[in-house]
Amino acid sequence: MGSDGAKGLLALRQANSVTFVQNEKSAIVYGMPKEGLKLGAAEYEIDLSAVANVIVGDATAAVKL
Repeated sequence: MGSDGAKGLLALRQANSVTFVQNEKSAIVYGMPKEGLKLGAAEYEIDLSAVANVIVGDATAAVKL
């Protein structure tokens, strides 16, 4: 379960995108995040409560450049 999403995440990482998955503690279904970690597709594993802050932080940094 989750291998299709994990393969897409890996493609993003290979294209030099910042990638992350939800941690097991905050995930209801951990299939895709687990597969993403197995493939080495995720740079970070974060809690669901932090996702918005991570995205906004990255977007803000990109705007400043």
